[in-house]
Amino acid sequence: MLIFLGQETSWLIPLAIASVVILTAIVLSGIRLSNRVNIIIVSITLASLTAFVVAGFPTVSASRLAMQIEPTSLLHACALMFVAYTGYGRIATLGEEVVEPHRTIPKAIILTLVISMLVYIAVAIVAIGAAGSDKLQAATTQNAAPLEIVSRDFPLRVHWFVSIGAMTAMLGVLLNLLLGLSRVMLAMGRRGDMPSAMSNLTVSVLVVGSLIAALAATGSVKITWTFSAFTVLIYYAVTNLAALRLPANERLYGKPWAWVGLVACLGLAFAIEWQVWSVGLGVLAIGLLWHWFRTVMAGPIA
Repeated sequence: MLIFLGQETSWLIPLAIASVVILTAIVLSGIRLSNRVNIIIVSITLASLTAFVVAGFPTVSASRLAMQIEPTSLLHACALMFVAYTGYGRIATLGEEVVEPHRTIPKAIILTLVISMLVYIAVAIVAIGAAGSDKLQAATTQNAAPLEIVSRDFPLRVHWFVSIGAMTAMLGVLLNLLLGLSRVMLAMGRRGDMPSAMSNLTVSVLVVGSLIAALAATGSVKITWTFSAFTVLIYYAVTNLAALRLPANERLYGKPWAWVGLVACLGLAFAIEWQVWSVGLGVLAIGLLWHWFRTVMAGPIA
């Protein structure tokens, strides 16, 4: 973004909030338009990553790929990277809006994971092999688009395209958050786990959009990303716990898979900074208090 705005940063937060507003309007318009916009966003992102890999591959050095990794750093990185794999969960939350979800969703999830892993592996090899882990780490801590910084040294001048891809990648995350979380809110509203107003999809989309806009207003990628990592890992841990409680005739896969997922998610959730997971636990405590009040004190919400 700074490539197009120069060194001017005062527009970044207003642009982020404007992006939330626009994508919220797209999601409100319906799943078909949202799907079309998502295809365009993903296509641009994949094209930019392909350009990064092709342009950077000739500069890859095997010596730069050799590095020492500390176990705690690896766990921290895995926790943050988990956010990048939440797209398959968005597929599941759209279950009532797809044809034959029992057959379509597992195939879509597996295909998404395989393609994503191949893309991430290729990008990681080129990024580390071209710049080295130290330079890549410095770019990550100083800039929200480290691949754009790395690609500035490539023989082919693709850094501007990589910058565009970084923006569309975040727009893709934003669009899928709006689609997925609004459906989660909708289901919780129907069950009474959220106020009954949330059983209206329009209200759910607007509430989720407002919460995301509030996070964008902080102007901190680190805060939003790490907090998202913790909450995502927790609710996937809950998903694995729910899978363990399913009757055998409703379970697609065996219990060991759910146990591995539960332990892994909880372990990674507490591998990030303690300040983040302590705030996250506070938010969870508020939710549990609400659930207790609804079920014990007030009864089901009308």
